[in-house]
Amino acid sequence: QVQLVESGGGLVQPGGSLRLSCTASGNIFSIYSMGWFRQAPGKQRDLVARIISTGTTHYADSVKGRFTISRDNGNTVYLEMNSLKAEDTAVYYCNVEELRFGALNGYWGQGTQVTVSS
Repeated sequence: QVQLVESGGGLVQPGGSLRLSCTASGNIFSIYSMGWFRQAPGKQRDLVARIISTGTTHYADSVKGRFTISRDNGNTVYLEMNSLKAEDTAVYYCNVEELRFGALNGYWGQGTQVTVSS
């Protein structure tokens, strides 16, 4: 089993910055990807950014140029969020895909609230 612990959410003014982090622990075989999704009230959970084990990154169009995803040499992924807008307000969830014997297993963090408001 894999556990994910997120941190870094909070309240920030429009135009401000926040950095989210997520650390995976437990019986990890091989991490294929780490990423962040977000879910606003009444909306579906959508991909924000994702980094594959090769280093390839993917971003939602709405955050390109403002958010940066990165990963350390271990099992921690970061999301640097700049020029935040009110529409970025949501619960942000860390997601990890583990590759184990040819199958991908997905895991979710508990979520961290990001509120952008003046």
